[in-house]
Amino acid sequence: MIIIFTFVSCNKKIAMKFDTSIKAPIAEKIPYQLKKHGDIRVDNYYWIKEKENPEVIDYLERENDYYQRMTESSKTFKEDLFIEMKKRIKEDDESVPYFLNGFWYITRYEKGKQYPIYIRKKDSLTASEEILFDCNRLAKGHDYFQLASFNVSPDNTKVIYGIDTESRRKYTLYVKDLQTNEILDTKIKNTTGSTAWSSNNISFFYVKKNEQTLRPEKVFLHDISKPKDLDSLIYYEEDETFSVNVNESKSKEYIFLASYSTLTSEYQFIKSSEPFSDFKLVQKRTRNLEYSVSHFKDKFYIINNKDGAHNYKISETSIENPSSENWTDILGHRDQVLLEDFEIFSDHWVVTERENGLTRIKVKRWDKTEEYFIPVSGKTYSISGSLNPNFETSNFRFSYTSLSTPTTIFEYDMNSKTKKILKQRTVPNSKFKSDNYIEKRLWADSRDGVKIPISLVYHKNTELDLNTPLLLYAYGSYGYTIDPYFSSNRLSLVDRGFIFAIVHIRGGQYLGRSWYDEGKLLNKKNTFNDFIDSTNFLINSGISSARHMHAMGGSAGGLLMGVILNEAPSLYKSVIASVPFVDVITTMLDESIPLTTGEYDEWGNPNNEKYYNYIMSYSPYDNIKNQDYPNIMVTSGYHDSQVQYWEPTKWVAKLRGYKTDSNVLFLVTNMEAGHSGPSGRFNSLRETANEYAFILQLEGKLD
Repeated sequence: MIIIFTFVSCNKKIAMKFDTSIKAPIAEKIPYQLKKHGDIRVDNYYWIKEKENPEVIDYLERENDYYQRMTESSKTFKEDLFIEMKKRIKEDDESVPYFLNGFWYITRYEKGKQYPIYIRKKDSLTASEEILFDCNRLAKGHDYFQLASFNVSPDNTKVIYGIDTESRRKYTLYVKDLQTNEILDTKIKNTTGSTAWSSNNISFFYVKKNEQTLRPEKVFLHDISKPKDLDSLIYYEEDETFSVNVNESKSKEYIFLASYSTLTSEYQFIKSSEPFSDFKLVQKRTRNLEYSVSHFKDKFYIINNKDGAHNYKISETSIENPSSENWTDILGHRDQVLLEDFEIFSDHWVVTERENGLTRIKVKRWDKTEEYFIPVSGKTYSISGSLNPNFETSNFRFSYTSLSTPTTIFEYDMNSKTKKILKQRTVPNSKFKSDNYIEKRLWADSRDGVKIPISLVYHKNTELDLNTPLLLYAYGSYGYTIDPYFSSNRLSLVDRGFIFAIVHIRGGQYLGRSWYDEGKLLNKKNTFNDFIDSTNFLINSGISSARHMHAMGGSAGGLLMGVILNEAPSLYKSVIASVPFVDVITTMLDESIPLTTGEYDEWGNPNNEKYYNYIMSYSPYDNIKNQDYPNIMVTSGYHDSQVQYWEPTKWVAKLRGYKTDSNVLFLVTNMEAGHSGPSGRFNSLRETANEYAFILQLEGKLD
């Protein structure tokens, strides 16, 4: 049998065919019983967790083959989309140079090459270049390649760098001698990639991960003149709900060791010139006290939420007595303004804050003679500080973007109050003009009376009615805010008549810290309800309809997709769930899985029956129903360390047995990649092309 969906486009009919004689893979059912709090669950697909089991690999490959065969008719179109997106990338490009410790640093891309080339120039931009890393050369022979942030020694003669070739964010550290270009006999595996040099240019600190859970848990000190087997263990974080990090202060005078969980943080410090001294506490961990530390002159400056400052404030303290009883506020807490970032300069300090969803940047002088906002415009946009590594400057760099404005890097003179554009991303081989697009911010009514902001963009020639296709995107977890940003890839949809919209649902911090608190733990269902209610709002506003409504989300946003599929499947023509976190209860009960113990403050600890019951009430895998589902595309990474491949795989296998419709259901697993997809600036475009082709084909827009 052949199912044909017929659409009218440009006064002609375009048919999309799915040959149902191609049978979907069926995973074997092997019942496995799970018990907790007197509740018994039977998981027929628990066996899919056996990563090296040939039957598991065979099933994944059969699902991939099924997708390829079912979408054979759009194979050429997918390739055309890939080429279209690739042409919008300026292939010979380079970053805005920044100056640090006597050198200008630049990241360069060359035509036809996937990976960046990192270079530096001494003193002047006209000086001859020194290639630090050519990642195209380093990536040869690897299916996946990622270079962690590199760290040059204070005397500029050595550089530490980390490489991941597994796509599990496990970086192997190396040290390169920049005078001889030789790689030293240092090879430290299973690290976070983050490091901190001491000022002696010989020793540095690094963080190792737990081999099984991948939790960053141990800080070591390495002397490059000695074997790594002699590295000193500096700190071990025993609390499994905490992770650790190490970094240098902007001044390079101090090294900070941070322990952190979702709701609590703790900092220790030493002088960079005294790497073998004992770390001293800033403030011991206190439940629900979050803070971070910066250094300037003779003080520490601390962003914190002490005394109920849920939107954060800034305090200063002496380095000799840095504990919280000695913190003096220099920027107080405000109920309606979320403090997001803080940057220190010799004469100024700059605060990035958010009010009513929109970010703004305030400049303040240390002598208190002046403070003002850097002027920006737009109804919905994203603005943030860029790289500003030096104290002794009056220039502040920041980036600006919106749904219709490519990312633009500005340099703002805080004395003269003038700004200049250092770089704006170009869209080559395109007729793109920002003023060809309309962007808006709308406010939807949620079921509990809260207004939900929605940012959207569409081409000015697109008529908004019940036949207008709309792609709705959201994330909604960890307090991570998805701000409006420009994507040249997205033009492949918007130029074909789509509306693209971001719903700023609870669980992020778009409207302040309380927006996050209202979308986690026992309030998590607000996240899902906000998305569904926003969908209904857009439909009721007459700018699209359920027949043309498409939803997309990834990771924790994939959890969102799983819930809306169970709770409101009739609202969507299709749903794309990327690396979706959908087997929530089973994962959160398994402390051997990466991220689990550190996320009890986000989802709740299901070892507590109250949280178990609440998570069970929405967990997508556990709430699949016998009902019609829309067209679904699920993507996964076999080496994913954040959302293990078996979650989306089990979910799809179970969905196949429950859904009562004839809509398509695809599982596409990248067998070489992890959570972030393939490496290289072009490879990821193929996955985007596949996803866009999926919904464009459903809309009959194959031209």
